[in-house]
Amino acid sequence: MGLLSGLIGNASEVDEGELDSLLEEILAPGENLEKAYKVIRDLFLFTNKRLILVDKQGVTGSKMEVLSIPFSKITKFSKESAGHFDMDAELKIWIGSDPSPLCKNFKAGDNINEVYRILSRYVL
Repeated sequence: MGLLSGLIGNASEVDEGELDSLLEEILAPGENLEKAYKVIRDLFLFTNKRLILVDKQGVTGSKMEVLSIPFSKITKFSKESAGHFDMDAELKIWIGSDPSPLCKNFKAGDNINEVYRILSRYVL
């Protein structure tokens, strides 16, 4: 998947070289990036220690929220696939004992299955 699939909204794998400046700011010593996926402007970064969600905000995307979730704190996760009438899919992640999940929406055509599969590999 390349630039075109990223533009139309599919989850696409991101090369570590594209994230060098961001990774320099957020990775701890001894932490390595394993996989990175981009869905439109948001990033799902899987390291050897945690899941990092980068939510780019605003018109230019220069403002961003970076959320770190240690794999050991994820208690469960689920996906709701897009249907015939509801074209959006949703990923839910429960953290610790919080009864409210963290929800991430995927638009029609986003590959929620790829992100879910990688999340399964690191959490289970």
